[in-house]
Amino acid sequence: MDLCGQIKEKIEEKLPEILALRNEKILKEDNSYVSKGDLLCEQLIKDFLANNYPDVALVSEESPLENVKNFKKDKVFILDPIDGTENFVSGLKEWGVAMCYYENGVHQQSMLLMPELYGHLKTGEPTERFQSRICGISSSLTKEDILKLEPGFEYRIIGCCVYNMYNVVKGSYFSFENPKGAYVWDIIPGLNLALEHNLSVSVNGKPYTGELLDPSEKYIFKVSN
Repeated sequence: MDLCGQIKEKIEEKLPEILALRNEKILKEDNSYVSKGDLLCEQLIKDFLANNYPDVALVSEESPLENVKNFKKDKVFILDPIDGTENFVSGLKEWGVAMCYYENGVHQQSMLLMPELYGHLKTGEPTERFQSRICGISSSLTKEDILKLEPGFEYRIIGCCVYNMYNVVKGSYFSFENPKGAYVWDIIPGLNLALEHNLSVSVNGKPYTGELLDPSEKYIFKVSN
């Protein structure tokens, strides 16, 4: 079952409609934006799963009330419908869709999709590898955090976890980390793709081995070559 591949096709089919909604945005309680493009992307995937895989539960950034009960189901699809929404609503192309599928707590497949940029990274597909000294860091860092960064590296702040994870898995970044913490839909596809490509992966200071992460918590993580 190529669940990520099928959903990728749905998103690409509806991409003009998603892009047409990038200027229609709502400010959430945490002072971040959700656009109608985010909501359309999520609804497309909800409908696809309901019509084709009704036994697969959805855990998604934009459906918090459903996540706790859905997380405990046997088959779980984890989604960030648009990661990097601030970029998306600003007209930048550095945004993506993060997808990950688990059965009985065991990872099955993941995809990092960037519709306006490179394309995608997917479980089981080879990718060209690079060597880099660039370190990606989270846009959640404060000025004080940035001043404490270790010297000797090139640093980049892009504001999209999918973009950062894609580049560290390809070796276009030496590392990517978020010392402030992020939710499962932001990080779990990239963490599993990093493991597949033999990168060093830690979550909350401990080695990560592919386990399903609770959607109600934030996780500090680092991925490095």
